[in-house]
Amino acid sequence: MLTGIKTDFDLLCRECADAAAPELFDACVGCFDRAEELAHLGWRGSPEVLLRDRELDGTWATRPCPVRPLNDRCLAPVPGGWLALTEAGFVRIDDEYQWLLGPVVLPEERDVEQNEQPDRPRAPVLHVSDDGRFAAIVLDYGQYGTVVDLAEWVTVLALDRDWNDNEFTRFPFAFLDGDKFVAATDSNRLDVFDAATGRLLTERPTTREDNPEHYLDYYLGALLPSPSGRALLTDGWAWHPVGIPLVIDCAAWLAGDRHAPEHGRHLADRGNAWDTPIAWLDENTVALQGMGSDSPLLDGVELREAATGHLTGSFAGPSGRMWAHHGLLHVAAEAGLEVWDPAEGARIGLLEGFAPIAHRDGVFAELRNDQLRIWTTPR
Repeated sequence: MLTGIKTDFDLLCRECADAAAPELFDACVGCFDRAEELAHLGWRGSPEVLLRDRELDGTWATRPCPVRPLNDRCLAPVPGGWLALTEAGFVRIDDEYQWLLGPVVLPEERDVEQNEQPDRPRAPVLHVSDDGRFAAIVLDYGQYGTVVDLAEWVTVLALDRDWNDNEFTRFPFAFLDGDKFVAATDSNRLDVFDAATGRLLTERPTTREDNPEHYLDYYLGALLPSPSGRALLTDGWAWHPVGIPLVIDCAAWLAGDRHAPEHGRHLADRGNAWDTPIAWLDENTVALQGMGSDSPLLDGVELREAATGHLTGSFAGPSGRMWAHHGLLHVAAEAGLEVWDPAEGARIGLLEGFAPIAHRDGVFAELRNDQLRIWTTPR
């Protein structure tokens, strides 16, 4: 039962919540935490959304750019500019020009039976390595993908995560550094590959029959490396279903712990909600959009320790695609780009009408109406 002060709440059973004047009791921290852990929290009442907007510094750049990405996840940063996936193929964009690198053949999905809910249409997504040499096209809520060496203009690897309720999760893929990438090769399996050759680097048995000790009963979702690349966050689910974001120790995996992906750290039970905006606030803190442990989640953000899943803070308000930079969260909301300060639990600025679709190191790009608009944060 939200009190109307920030995200403070009283913890009530349903009968007490229905009562006109429920009697409340103080409890020790341990008992309260235990009760909260066991509860499937739905919300009543309204939180306090803190709006402390002030003028946002930063620099703007705008230029004509008649490039149209296939969707809002088909623009990615590369050194010196941006790479777009368009109907014509890969298009390179810098401060003054844009040019077609070449045509692209998108992976073609099989015609397979899909569940009716949720309605998540398959859509191509562009990923690019930090050095700009390699690009990957994967089909969110689909089965296939392709990794391309842009320097040599060759296909490095065709990706296939098999078909097992793929329509519920984004395609798990991420570049780890300049010469490796990680991708799903089954609904519950990740592998690392050499980007230049497509060579598999993480051979191991993972099926229930071959290796029951390390079997992962889980459906992998979107992948997000931590700022250092030492950890991977995935927003997937387990039966029946329960949204469970996991943190995988990528450093240990690459150092020889073969089954690190099968033993990720459990961050939270999110009820029947997953596939929500997520971000690494810093190397030790994960920001999960949506508050609570049962659907519908409350608009807002939960902050959790990556090592333990411990809830360290929450604040109401943010809703939309989310990026983190220098301790702040940037949210592509309906009104524009919102900037939230987790330390204050408040929105501290709004760039009204600005709708970025790509970001790197504090540089945000909007590409629409034949114009490229760039906003660069002041630090």
